[in-house]
Amino acid sequence: MENKKVLVTGAPGWLGTRVVEVLCSKGYDVRCFALKGLDLSSLKKLNVETVEGDITKKETITEAVKDIHTVVHCTGLIHPKKIKELYDINTQGTKNILEKSAEAGVKKFVYISSNSAQGCNIRRNMLMREDQKEKPEKSYGKSKYLAERAVRSFQNSGKLNTVILRPCWFYGPGQPERQTRLMKMVKAGNPLIFGNGRNIRSMSYIDNIVQAIILSMEKDIANGKIYWIADKRPYETIEIYRTIADILGVRLKPRYVPKIVSQVLEIGDDILQALGFYIQEVHVGGELVKNIACDISKAEKELGYDPKVDLKEGMRRSIEWAEKQGYLND
Repeated sequence: MENKKVLVTGAPGWLGTRVVEVLCSKGYDVRCFALKGLDLSSLKKLNVETVEGDITKKETITEAVKDIHTVVHCTGLIHPKKIKELYDINTQGTKNILEKSAEAGVKKFVYISSNSAQGCNIRRNMLMREDQKEKPEKSYGKSKYLAERAVRSFQNSGKLNTVILRPCWFYGPGQPERQTRLMKMVKAGNPLIFGNGRNIRSMSYIDNIVQAIILSMEKDIANGKIYWIADKRPYETIEIYRTIADILGVRLKPRYVPKIVSQVLEIGDDILQALGFYIQEVHVGGELVKNIACDISKAEKELGYDPKVDLKEGMRRSIEWAEKQGYLND
């Protein structure tokens, strides 16, 4: 993709920044569309062009998409203060940049969606695939699903070539505070586990996601497609906790909480979200017994996706990073 400029949204966020770092290392010409007022020091170190704006305000996007070949749209809100923010940013924001990209003659649009746009596994042993009917999970999932629909409409109308990627539970260096909190709980030796810990979760190490993004940018076979993106295999929740404990060198003595507690929290989450409110701890507690796992074989076959980093290595890198930042100190 020589001389084909790439716009990355969502930097200086976790995923967006990593995408920019890898693209720059591969010689891509990169521009970032960043929310006005954020600390852009990490991007300045990379010596990339930056346009500040707001994804919810169409007029601020015009300059960002000018002379762009490919847009990688990483901007997204997971844990809002109010439910309305999810639809403003995840849904309407995506529609805004799709519209401006089409007007500017952008050739390709890679949208970073979420497992929540699909929902949860129907059965534990039935991994989610791209051809299954979507049952979006909560307001976040609905906001991402509606964004996916908008992306597909631009593909179907011929206005843009688009690719939708659905990563799962992100992890890796640069992680947000909520991930560090889990590590600190495990380090203390007695984290809470809802149910028996045998539910399965697909996880997406950050560099595995970036690999998939670049493949989808470069390969025409990806145009108009949706791909699940995760590590080679799903992991049981207890395996995730044990892996973190082993790397930290602590003995794991989890406190098991009855499954019904998680189910009650989910009911509470539903009520709060129906009223327009969101409490992160209630939401997370309500999904910790669910099976959220996917089949990545389509991405492997069509894109050549080959996630090199597994849970043990990915968590080792994540913990090493967190320790260097002093986040795991007692």
